[in-house]
Amino acid sequence: METSLPILSLSAAALAGAAAAFPKIQARIALSRAKHRSLTGHSKMSKMVARMVPHYEFDIDQFFCSDGAPKDIAMQRQDGFFRLAGLYQDRYPKGRALTAEVTERISDLRFTESYRVPFQYSRLVREHLGTSAFVEASRGVTVTDLDGNVSYDLTGSYGVNIFGNDFYKECIAEGEKRAHALGPVLGPYHPIIADNVKRLCEISGLDEVSFHMSGTEAVMQAVRLARYHTKRTHLVRFAGAYHGWWGEVQPGVGNPVSPHETYTLADMSEKTLHVLRTRKDVACVLVNPLQALHPNGNAPGDSALVDSSRSSRYDRAAYTEWLKKLREVCTERGIVLIFDEVFVGFRLAAGGAQEYFGVKADMATYGKSLAGGLPVGVVCGRKDLMRRFRDDRPADICFARGTFNSHPYVMTAMDEFLSRLASPNFRSIYNGLDETWNGRAKALNDRLMAAGLPVRVGNISSIWTVYYTEPSRYNWMLQYYLRAEGLALSWVGTGRLIFTLNYTDADFAEVADRFVAASDNMKRDGWWWHKEGLTNKNIKRQILKEMLAVRLGR
Repeated sequence: METSLPILSLSAAALAGAAAAFPKIQARIALSRAKHRSLTGHSKMSKMVARMVPHYEFDIDQFFCSDGAPKDIAMQRQDGFFRLAGLYQDRYPKGRALTAEVTERISDLRFTESYRVPFQYSRLVREHLGTSAFVEASRGVTVTDLDGNVSYDLTGSYGVNIFGNDFYKECIAEGEKRAHALGPVLGPYHPIIADNVKRLCEISGLDEVSFHMSGTEAVMQAVRLARYHTKRTHLVRFAGAYHGWWGEVQPGVGNPVSPHETYTLADMSEKTLHVLRTRKDVACVLVNPLQALHPNGNAPGDSALVDSSRSSRYDRAAYTEWLKKLREVCTERGIVLIFDEVFVGFRLAAGGAQEYFGVKADMATYGKSLAGGLPVGVVCGRKDLMRRFRDDRPADICFARGTFNSHPYVMTAMDEFLSRLASPNFRSIYNGLDETWNGRAKALNDRLMAAGLPVRVGNISSIWTVYYTEPSRYNWMLQYYLRAEGLALSWVGTGRLIFTLNYTDADFAEVADRFVAASDNMKRDGWWWHKEGLTNKNIKRQILKEMLAVRLGR
């Protein structure tokens, strides 16, 4: 009996410890289940996999038949490739020369030039299909490069350009006139800021405003304030969503340090709602409404277009329902709901995504277009969330300042933008906006289907992505055929086509003609040939075999 007492005590202690640990284990399991099953939902695993991927590249003999194409198809592709190369050489001599000159000294450009296509093909593409990184004029819906080539602009200036280049040139020019008397005086405010704040509060439906130099900075401040006021540590972002390049919101590939206070969960998932209902450490949830176009998917770019698994699944009703559920849970649990509208703000509706989806956020961040084409970031929020200090604890503050916040030229250009946006005549541009762009996407898809071309477009209003209906390793080549037809694309290629809202039916018809012509030329040159029975899974397996062979030195 004497010896059994210590054993019983130890057993009781073990049981008590297990009982105490059980809720934590449950919470950990629930968190794991709420992550998206792909690598986009597992940042540590994605970084580990990225470090394991070996570099290898195809020489000219392998380049055109990496999918097992027979010799005649490979020659067909090779002829098409070098035909394009000749066209690029003749069309862009000045632009290509200047791009080559500055690439060695501009690290951003060296990165984008290297990651336009999957790395196995990159060297030959850079050598023969080099593009010009320069344009020197814009007019209407077109841009003109150094060699005088006029192209339809589908870049949208990374989302900045909503209403057309001429609109923003006017905003900047008029803003410059109004700020000229003060000049670049920093610290005190230009008086126009009062009008800007009033309009921003009306648009957002929120109480207070803070100004920043970029959308990334605005999101950083919104998260910092949410943590400060909730006294909680963690932010929730959704798999694949982009919120700027700062560490907390980019926990996977691209960030050398792994953040420890970020949860990356699945979009449109009941398991995610369960986590939000049960955890006590979540300060805020970040929503980028652009994810409605490809939930749980990374921003699409042709450098990752290794097969045809890219998709577009925009369902406005379903995403609206998801946001309403998210709103309810955040309200119930005292979690700050932040709409990151830096990219889509004022493109979907004059009141932004809150108006478009009919869901109220606690804080909203804006940028891109808001300053009439100049750099800006804005946080709008509830009064209780925007306060940066505590009355009862004077040393406990939430600091955020920037030298160029509220720059006079930015503020006057912003006033030009907001004044025009407030005009009833101008706001008519939003009437039937979805119907217009959905109709255009359908019309183009109908033409592509009728022509037997394995390419389609998906869209959320005027933001489009291109996806493919048959398995192929060469879909990334389409961007070069599109450029050859006079369509200007951003460095991510066919992943993101951004139209300005001043595209007329005639403008769009011309773009559609060129898009179909480019696709037809690509098919003619054999790039969409594939073996019978080929699947995207087969392609990924083949790439894995290539990587293993490199790893094993074969």
